[in-house]
Amino acid sequence: MTQLVWFRNDLRVADNPALTAACKARSGVHACFIVTPEQWLEHDWSPARVHFVIAHANALSKELAALGIQLTFVTASRFDDSLGKLKQHCLDKGISRVHFNEEYGVNERRRDKALKQQLDELGIDVCKYRDQTVAPVGEILTQQQEPYSVFTPFSRRWRSWLDEISPTAFPIPPAQGEPVEPALLDGVPEAFRNAPPALVAVGEDEAHKQLEAFLDERGGAYRDERDFPAIDGTSQLSPYLANGVLSGRQCLLAARKAQGMGGNQEGLGTWINEIAWRDFYINILYHYPRVSMHRAFKPETEALTWNNPGETFGAWKEGRTGIPIVDAAMRQLNETGWMHNRLRMVTAMFLTKNLFIDWRLGEAYFMSKLVDGFLASNNGGWQWSASTGTDAAPYFRVFNPVTQSERFDPKGEFIRQWLPELAKLDNKRIHAPSKSGVIPKGYPRPIVDLKESRKEAIAKFQALKE
Repeated sequence: MTQLVWFRNDLRVADNPALTAACKARSGVHACFIVTPEQWLEHDWSPARVHFVIAHANALSKELAALGIQLTFVTASRFDDSLGKLKQHCLDKGISRVHFNEEYGVNERRRDKALKQQLDELGIDVCKYRDQTVAPVGEILTQQQEPYSVFTPFSRRWRSWLDEISPTAFPIPPAQGEPVEPALLDGVPEAFRNAPPALVAVGEDEAHKQLEAFLDERGGAYRDERDFPAIDGTSQLSPYLANGVLSGRQCLLAARKAQGMGGNQEGLGTWINEIAWRDFYINILYHYPRVSMHRAFKPETEALTWNNPGETFGAWKEGRTGIPIVDAAMRQLNETGWMHNRLRMVTAMFLTKNLFIDWRLGEAYFMSKLVDGFLASNNGGWQWSASTGTDAAPYFRVFNPVTQSERFDPKGEFIRQWLPELAKLDNKRIHAPSKSGVIPKGYPRPIVDLKESRKEAIAKFQALKE
């Protein structure tokens, strides 16, 4: 029986359940990766992410070639077209069984269901594996066998599951034959060519080096430093996780190993909690498909009447709102394809609460720019900020971006990096230059009154309860 591994959101050879299962058969293994540019556009993939994925797909091709496995690149415009291309590839290669790791967006699940039906008709087996989360999706349930919709009880059960199961990672499979010449993609689709400079090194080995460096050098201080954008206090592993170059299991096991070797328990424990958040949001995507269909998790919030985006949305996107921390964060996003996590919350809450613009517009804009755009986490974060989702920030709790700036960028270092027009202001004025009455030339006045807009947002949420 000849096996085919269909790589998607799992661009790695280590800890890959689908690849491991295919290699165990010892009966000939092929691999494929399907490029679907129109589908990527429809899903708001950013040029930065497409560049990252193609670079890592090429790196994966080399890793597989060293194991004697040929990776074939197939091009199809959309998911619908990919099914026919994949079916024909199976017939051409004499494939008996197809292996893949599951994805949980609605379109992806529909695609996989249709594929199974078509391959069943041809007598080709389909084997799928739950890989994106540490605990398999659907495993963490309440005592009533219902999915959790609040993070804290989910995380408690998640940690208990870890202690009960002690998950392990799959090693790199043994070579399946003599090395082969790797196939490589030449360039990216035209629609995605305008990408910011790459911020991360390419390859599975480089991802692991960055993981180890973070845990050794900064993991212990993660709890205390993660919220300060001017400090290199986060792991910056999200692009690797979002595209499956690293798995959540690998990150968890490495963090627990660091804890066992005397690493800072609280700092590393806080980072492990972020892995739990990732699992939680993927489970929400799986159990509540509406959140990947532009729907709010809390149905009652669909009745909110958002403001016309107009010029204010453009100002937010371009980093010219007159609120320095918001503008600096948006410029970081636009120029690098990445944004510090604390600032993702600040900018999202400013858009949804102060400007009262529909969270879906912000969610799509982030996806169109982020190298680590990942539907489950991006949607979860935006709905949290907009008070429409699970574990949502209470509607009456609205971040004041100036206060956030003063607390987490006290010396204005991050602001000065991205807003050079404010560089000469002192550490107090730089957070809200309009308060002094004299604004540096070229920098706009605030486009919204923070206090009044907060009151208006709270009133609109309160009206839903009447």
